[in-house]
Amino acid sequence: MKIKVDTEKCIGCGTCVSLCNECFEIKDGKSHPKSEDCKCESCDLKEVASYCPVEAITVEE
Repeated sequence: MKIKVDTEKCIGCGTCVSLCNECFEIKDGKSHPKSEDCKCESCDLKEVASYCPVEAITVEE
């Protein structure tokens, strides 16, 4: 799945990192995907995106 984070919307709360630190990291106060095509098997990326309070995460199959 492909992950995109809209850094204009991101408030750097870290929710995504706490839910899946294999796919997300905080850089310069904003969330960034560690890889555009994360293959994490321990999380549901669509669920992680749904927890973003500002809807900054987009997941595409």
